[in-house]
Amino acid sequence: MAKTKKATQTKPAEDRKAAASTRPPSGRTAKRATKDATAGTKRKLGLRGAAPWAARHAAKHAAEARARAAEPPLPGSARATIRTPENAEDLKETVRELHAALAQIKALRKNLPKTFFDIGAILRDIQTRRLYEAKRFPSFEAFVEREIDLGKTTALRLVRVSTLFVRASAIEVGMDRLFAAVTAIETAGEPDMARIPPPPVSSTSLPMRPPGR
Repeated sequence: MAKTKKATQTKPAEDRKAAASTRPPSGRTAKRATKDATAGTKRKLGLRGAAPWAARHAAKHAAEARARAAEPPLPGSARATIRTPENAEDLKETVRELHAALAQIKALRKNLPKTFFDIGAILRDIQTRRLYEAKRFPSFEAFVEREIDLGKTTALRLVRVSTLFVRASAIEVGMDRLFAAVTAIETAGEPDMARIPPPPVSSTSLPMRPPGR
């Protein structure tokens, strides 16, 4: 009798566990189960979270852009105004030489009384080779006025000094005296205005009436 009663008492408990296992899950449990199920099938992302197709898309557009750039631009198109000039390498070399010359002038400028002749020689080389045109300056005067800290007049006089005098003698004489000599030479080359006769001086003591009357 005791064994039969114990068996009948444990059977309803087993039925309740089976019913609980077949019951559909509630809200939070269902969400957690769905998340766990989809975690294994989640799409893998590429570099920095980008989708794998993004890299292929970017590579395709880059290849198309290179192909378009290789084609000659149509007349009047926007690409025709930004194409690389034919003498681009020569222009780069000219700009490089001009910047090197400006760097030398900047270094020599610290001791101007002793290095003025060398600065004038560098400026004369820039003027002779027209290196200033690489930076779109219309003239050498505009270049020295904008790019040289010595001033336009001083820079032009240094060029004249390096043209007219020898380096050793110029350094011995000095910059100020050479500038005075250059000024005298430039003044002597101008037309002589003294040859033109001055206008007659008007007299204030004029007769009141014509003579002979």
